[in-house]
Amino acid sequence: MPPTSAAIDHYENFPVASWLCPPRLRAPIAAIYHFARTADDIADEGDAPPGERLAQLAAYRRDLHAVADGQAPSAHWARIFEPLAAQMRAFALPVQPLDDLLSAFAQDVAKTRDGAAYADYPELLDYCRRSANPVGRLLLHLYGVQGEQALRESDAICTALQLINFWQDLSVDIPRGRYYLPLAECAAHGIDIRQPARDFAALRPDEKTTKLIAATASHARATMRNGLKLVHRVPGRAGWELRAVAQGGLRTLGKVAALGGQALRQRPRLGRADAPLIGWRMLWM
Repeated sequence: MPPTSAAIDHYENFPVASWLCPPRLRAPIAAIYHFARTADDIADEGDAPPGERLAQLAAYRRDLHAVADGQAPSAHWARIFEPLAAQMRAFALPVQPLDDLLSAFAQDVAKTRDGAAYADYPELLDYCRRSANPVGRLLLHLYGVQGEQALRESDAICTALQLINFWQDLSVDIPRGRYYLPLAECAAHGIDIRQPARDFAALRPDEKTTKLIAATASHARATMRNGLKLVHRVPGRAGWELRAVAQGGLRTLGKVAALGGQALRQRPRLGRADAPLIGWRMLWM
């Protein structure tokens, strides 16, 4: 979706600009969004085999490093990298977070190809470090918010949003061969799944899966709470954008927890009826 003066769409849990975003930051956020959205499409969309997807992501990474070094990108993705290069120069955007995103997308392809799941939370959180946290760090860079505490809080919020997205999308991801429930957590709840992890497709809503999802929801909620003080560090309208993203994520998580094991069959969604509660919670932050 092309950016407009009023809004920029989001991919998954990308906490990007709405009308609350400072106007001067809409162009760099749009450039980052389109970079990430295109890479995500390479990893996810269409019928290309995994090897071809990985080759395309490798070529995409070469273009990233080319523009970071002041060189021209290939013609294939010029519409993505020329605007991104301009914003990298204008705002001194660091290349490492962008490279980390590509590493995560490539990992998605490899995991799906191999039918593999994440062994435990440390492995899953390392994936979140590259798939979600770079977005928050780039936004903090644009907002001029510095300091290790702010970075830790941003990482906590972005990781929590990624985890919430996983637990919201169980009914979508498992049939596609995306297995994010950590095997160690499954085993702790009496669910024995071995690699390759295609046995996830046989999971049914029951007492064990309900307790498993309750535990994963609790973990994500605690992670989010570790970062919520960041809303007081991010200035102006951007701080309200962050409040909306965080409270929207927590509201979604509440719906996941309420579904329990049924989250394996049903994807919870936010609707207009959720807006008053989210707005009230934003104010109380």
